[in-house]
Formats: sequence, C-alpha cells, structure tokens
Amino acid sequence: MSIVVNEKGSTSVSMQTGNVIEPKRCAVVGIVGRTNSGKSTLLNRMVGEKISIVSPIEQTTRNTIRGVLTEARGQLVFLDTPGLHKAEGALGTLLNRMARHASAGVDVLLVVFDAGSRPQLEDDGWMRRVLATEQPVVFVLNKSDMKPFYEKAFRELWQTVQTEKQAQREVTWLATSAIHPQGADNVLDTLFALAQPCADYLFPEDIVTDYPRKLAIADVIREKFLARLHQEVPHELGVRVDNIDEDRKGWAVSVTLFVNKPSQKGIVIGPKAANLRYVRQCADPELSGIFGVKVKLELWVKVEKDWMKNPQLLRQMGYVSF
Repeated sequence: MSIVVNEKGSTSVSMQTGNVIEPKRCAVVGIVGRTNSGKSTLLNRMVGEKISIVSPIEQTTRNTIRGVLTEARGQLVFLDTPGLHKAEGALGTLLNRMARHASAGVDVLLVVFDAGSRPQLEDDGWMRRVLATEQPVVFVLNKSDMKPFYEKAFRELWQTVQTEKQAQREVTWLATSAIHPQGADNVLDTLFALAQPCADYLFPEDIVTDYPRKLAIADVIREKFLARLHQEVPHELGVRVDNIDEDRKGWAVSVTLFVNKPSQKGIVIGPKAANLRYVRQCADPELSGIFGVKVKLELWVKVEKDWMKNPQLLRQMGYVSF
C-alpha cells in the first residue's frame, strides 16, 4: 500500500502491484428496480451483512437504506430503495417517488430485474427512465438459478425501448443469483471498475451503514411480522420506535404498532398475544446481535385510521417526502 500526495497537497491511499499504483476508487450506487426483484438481498450480499430486510411481500423496503462496503479496491456506498410497484394509496405513491428519485445524484445506477419471470410494466418503465440518465448503468438479471431464465426477453425489451425512443444507451449486462454466496462477486467487480479514483472515503472504513438505529429496529420488527402474518395485514402495519432506554444491562425499546382498523389489531396481537411473543422471540436476539447489547422489545398496538396518510406519523417512521 502507498500514500500518494497530489499536486494540491491531498493524500490518497493506493494499492501497488509491481510498478503500477492503483488509486482507491469510490462510487455512490443507486440500487433500483421493481418490487421483489432481489435488491435488498443483493445489497446484503455485497456489503456482507444484513443491512436491508428481506421478504417476498411487496413494499418490504420502505426507506432508502444506505450500505457501505470498504475494501482494498476502495469504497462503494449503496442506496437501496423501495421497489417500484403499482401504487395504492398515499404511502404507495410516496414509496414510488422515493424509488424514482434514487436515480438522481448517484455515480452508478444498478437496475435489478427479476429475470426468473417475464418482464413487467415496471421493468419497461425503468428501462425508459435510464435512457435519460448520464451516469453509467448496470442491468443485473437476478435469479439466474431459476428455470426458465428470461434473459432474452429482457434484452429484447431493451432493444424495443431504444427503438421506440429513437435513442441508444450503453449499459452493462450481468446475470447473477443474489441468494448464492458468490452471487455478488461479478457485480462488485463491475462496480469497482466503473468507480472513479478518489482522495477520501465518504464514510469511515469501519461503517457498514448510517441507517438510523430506530429505523433499523423498526425494519427488523416489521420483517418478523411480515413473515408471521403473510397477507393478513399486507401493507397496513406501521412500526414506530418511540424510545430506547439504555442502561448497563441493555436496551429497553418501546415500540408502537399502527393498524388502520380494530379487526387488524387482533390479528397483529394474535390469540393470547402469540404473534407479539413470536416477534419478540425472533427480533430480540437478532437486534442484540446487530447492536452488540441485550435488546428487549416492548410492543404496543394502536388503531390509527388512515395512518398512512398522516404526514406527522410518516415523518416519525422515517419516510421522506419529495
């Protein structure tokens, strides 16, 4: 490793092989695509830790989550966004806006497609959108382990979009499976090749995310409810972390769970509070492992009609409006 001082006096760390000095590279990477395409799974695989929650249910990711990978080649900062989907209600519209805005202000755009199924309207929409972008674009055909694998259909759709728009755009195509240990290797190789030399990292080398801990806790809790409830309360469950009481024994975390109707309250609680116990039993040890302290959750369920249209509650849960 070498320390390089440029003509302006700034320093940068470089890897030296023989007589060739390779400067460290940095890039902010926006991860976009339709819902359930595997964006969060790919992010977790690339960073090497669980940053974003994973579920087969749509709208699992509700916030833009930042993951950071720092290694010998440099640093990549990932923005994992809500999946683009057919919006229903104010929250759905907000999530779609967050997804679209993620394509602005990044160095590289990583568009993840679920190529285990045929292209859908949202895939067509992302292809049309990238025609107007200036930064490098990588198309990741995820779920390459699926049979059939619709690589040809996605490539044909891209040709159709370019023909209709009378525009040509160079993109990099990759096929991978994010669920496999080596699934992110070729993606990372491509991203570091597209990253630019930099003098300083954006984040300290030991950071893997700057996601606020209250939002991270809320995401883990919501993931457990999604796994438990499936489609019974699909997108009408809100999670707000109200307080984290810290002492030498650990954290006591007070959480309010919002539902729209009284009937949903009983579903969330479950017979003899079985669902609340299940979520605590699953989430407490996972959160303790993430934060390195003993975490004990206190879960309270509240009926709040149309909470998804309440700007104050949405801000408290970390949703950003544009």
